[in-house]
Amino acid sequence: MYKSKLLVLLIVVIFVLFGVSQFLGNEALSLYSRAFILPFITLLYFVSVKKKTIFFSLFLIFYSISDLLELTENLIPYFLYYFSGNVLYIMAYGFLLFEICKSISWFHLFKNYKIHIIVLAALDIYIIYVLQAIINPVAVYDDRYFLELIYNAVLLLLLSSSLLNYFYRDNKKSLFLFIGSLCIVFSEVINVAYLYIVETSLLIFMSSCLALSAFYFYYQQSNLENEKPTGLVTQ
Repeated sequence: MYKSKLLVLLIVVIFVLFGVSQFLGNEALSLYSRAFILPFITLLYFVSVKKKTIFFSLFLIFYSISDLLELTENLIPYFLYYFSGNVLYIMAYGFLLFEICKSISWFHLFKNYKIHIIVLAALDIYIIYVLQAIINPVAVYDDRYFLELIYNAVLLLLLSSSLLNYFYRDNKKSLFLFIGSLCIVFSEVINVAYLYIVETSLLIFMSSCLALSAFYFYYQQSNLENEKPTGLVTQ
């Protein structure tokens, strides 16, 4: 308990340091402090959560490694830094996606939520189109463009799956997973605006706030049991 409280305090201090340094224009301190937020959240998860799952653990580990790669931005070639960081994020989201999907009865979903799935699929395609349209002037159908396409597709698939999981289970754990995924998606969308439209301290701070909120909900759901859906005998 003492270790958990100490880690929570440390995370808050690091985040405040990031916010202050970001608005004061100290980019180096902002970069270093931001890179350590998620690794400490991951450490908090391993210290305080008793029933850990392998895919959620891998999600946190791969996401943390990618965040720490921010520290090597000026030490390795940009191509290697960009692609390794994004591939690690894609893998992290993939592990979380598998964690959500592994206990869902897809037969039940396709039988009872056909319209929901069709609407979500159409919405995902539209959002991916808009995001790629933003990226396109910078990365015109090169390797970056297709990596961003995969990244956005996995991210929106994660959001849609977490929403369907909430429809399927309708419990507090699935709700927290959905809210966390929603925060992650909004965080990434704002990050796209920061990278490709206008670089302002407010945008990167908002993106980081949403990411921190996402991991708060992810952490909270990890302490909850995944109850069986009402009215279903088996999953």
